[in-house]
Amino acid sequence: MVHLFADRAVRSLSSTGMIVGAAFMAASLTPSLVPRDFLLQGALSGISFAVGYLAGQLLRLTWFYLELPAPPRRLRSIALLVAGAASLAIVLASLWQAAEWQDSIRLRMELEPVGSSRPFETGAIALLVFGMLLMIGRLVMRLHRRVTSRLARRVPNRMSRILGAVLVALLLWAAIDGILFRAALRVADSSFRGLDGLVEADVAPPSDPLKTGSPASLLSWEGLGRMGRSYIASGPGAAEIEAFAHRPAQQPIRVYAGLNSAETVGDRAALALAELIRVGAFDRSVLVVITPTGTGWIDPSAVDTLEYLHNGDVASVGLQYSYLASWLSLLVEPDYGAEAARALFQAVYGHWTALPHDRRPRLYLYGLSLGALNSDRSADIYDVVADPFQGALWSGPPFPSRTWRLATEARQPESPAWLPRFRDGSILRFANQQGWAPGSYAPWGPIRIAYLQYASDPIVFFEETAGWREPAWMRMPRGPDVSPALRWFPLVTLLQLGLDIGLGTTTPMGFGHVYAPEHHIDPWIEVTQPAGWSPQEIARLKAFFRQQRTTP
Repeated sequence: MVHLFADRAVRSLSSTGMIVGAAFMAASLTPSLVPRDFLLQGALSGISFAVGYLAGQLLRLTWFYLELPAPPRRLRSIALLVAGAASLAIVLASLWQAAEWQDSIRLRMELEPVGSSRPFETGAIALLVFGMLLMIGRLVMRLHRRVTSRLARRVPNRMSRILGAVLVALLLWAAIDGILFRAALRVADSSFRGLDGLVEADVAPPSDPLKTGSPASLLSWEGLGRMGRSYIASGPGAAEIEAFAHRPAQQPIRVYAGLNSAETVGDRAALALAELIRVGAFDRSVLVVITPTGTGWIDPSAVDTLEYLHNGDVASVGLQYSYLASWLSLLVEPDYGAEAARALFQAVYGHWTALPHDRRPRLYLYGLSLGALNSDRSADIYDVVADPFQGALWSGPPFPSRTWRLATEARQPESPAWLPRFRDGSILRFANQQGWAPGSYAPWGPIRIAYLQYASDPIVFFEETAGWREPAWMRMPRGPDVSPALRWFPLVTLLQLGLDIGLGTTTPMGFGHVYAPEHHIDPWIEVTQPAGWSPQEIARLKAFFRQQRTTP
């Protein structure tokens, strides 16, 4: 019985689907932006095989739909055997090559070679995933046939097939989005909310009255959330900055309002402003409005370096808008982060503009990842043009970022998409691990905007159109941290980049979506113009931060 079932299942396979599926699987084993282990590679390869199999089936169905001549029945078994042998050869050859392909990325990211891509385990996982998806696909086709047979009683046969496909697709989308996705989202929200509420035993509330969360603060220590408490408790003190710079330094000011600090976004923004005023933030030389990532995290790599560059004469403020990881926040509440960023900026900017020009700090914006996207949305140029803030540094901007996308698409033709030059560089410039995009620039204008991005960052360079069009950043010359073996494949590249987004923070620091502190220094210098730093001191500061992150 089992033998008959297996034989029937094999005979029901499509030879066209097998060939196209094997080609898709082989393409999935080629490198993308981020290294993959064998577990994830197996899952990706299985999904790619299934997508290729579906594409082959659609080609076959289109052929029959157009009533073109079908091959003789007696040749189908032979065609299936030939297709099976060819598919196996394609898969085995690509699995054999997979380790070299993965090492081509790892070499760029200064990682040890994998030695082996574990081809047997990868192939087994891919086969299991493909089998599961094939079963689901056949259940969907059975549902489609039932819907079509009912529709065929009322409409022409061809029309019933099209309408049936549309109805089944809508039904599946409603089930996935309305049941599975929402249930998973509730679980994720509950988990992240619980994690955010944990009060760490090793992070004590500050006693300094000028620190947020202290007994004198307008914001409670518990209300800051896990990420807010970490931000306030970390960072260099005046003594540490003085020890490095050998000159007097001030204690940096950090203010943060968590989701539990007040009921509404407006109330949290007002509390943050009141706390800034209480601690004397507007008496500092530099004030930075920070939009955190989705979980509320603020990257110390950016803030610590700025505080060293300005000898502690810096105040910064952040406002939490979500518990969820950035990619989840981007999917389910993309506008909520922008609303919070806008509320905080307007509160701070409104107070800042009311101060005398010669008695107020220079005002800047900062954001990483989703924070960069929402920070960009926080300020409307038409509202600030009469009294502009001084600039912004946005690191790892996600691909939907409006200003980033505009500048990248309107770049000078000779500059690559992964490090573009926008117009004359008087307003906006791009930097990566190796510094600024090469070329001459006009002097800075009244607003200085800098983007820090790595060519290997999938959150920056994901493209929805990568399934049918080669992204511009894949063309030669490539970024310094991108594999020369990377190639574009229809549909498969989109799947690879989708997985890369989830793996973007698993890379070594200085690659992918993990931004190194020393790479923030040059952009901060250009944007904020700290005084008294010679090239030798700048190099020493970069070495200092590099040593801090590489020392166990």
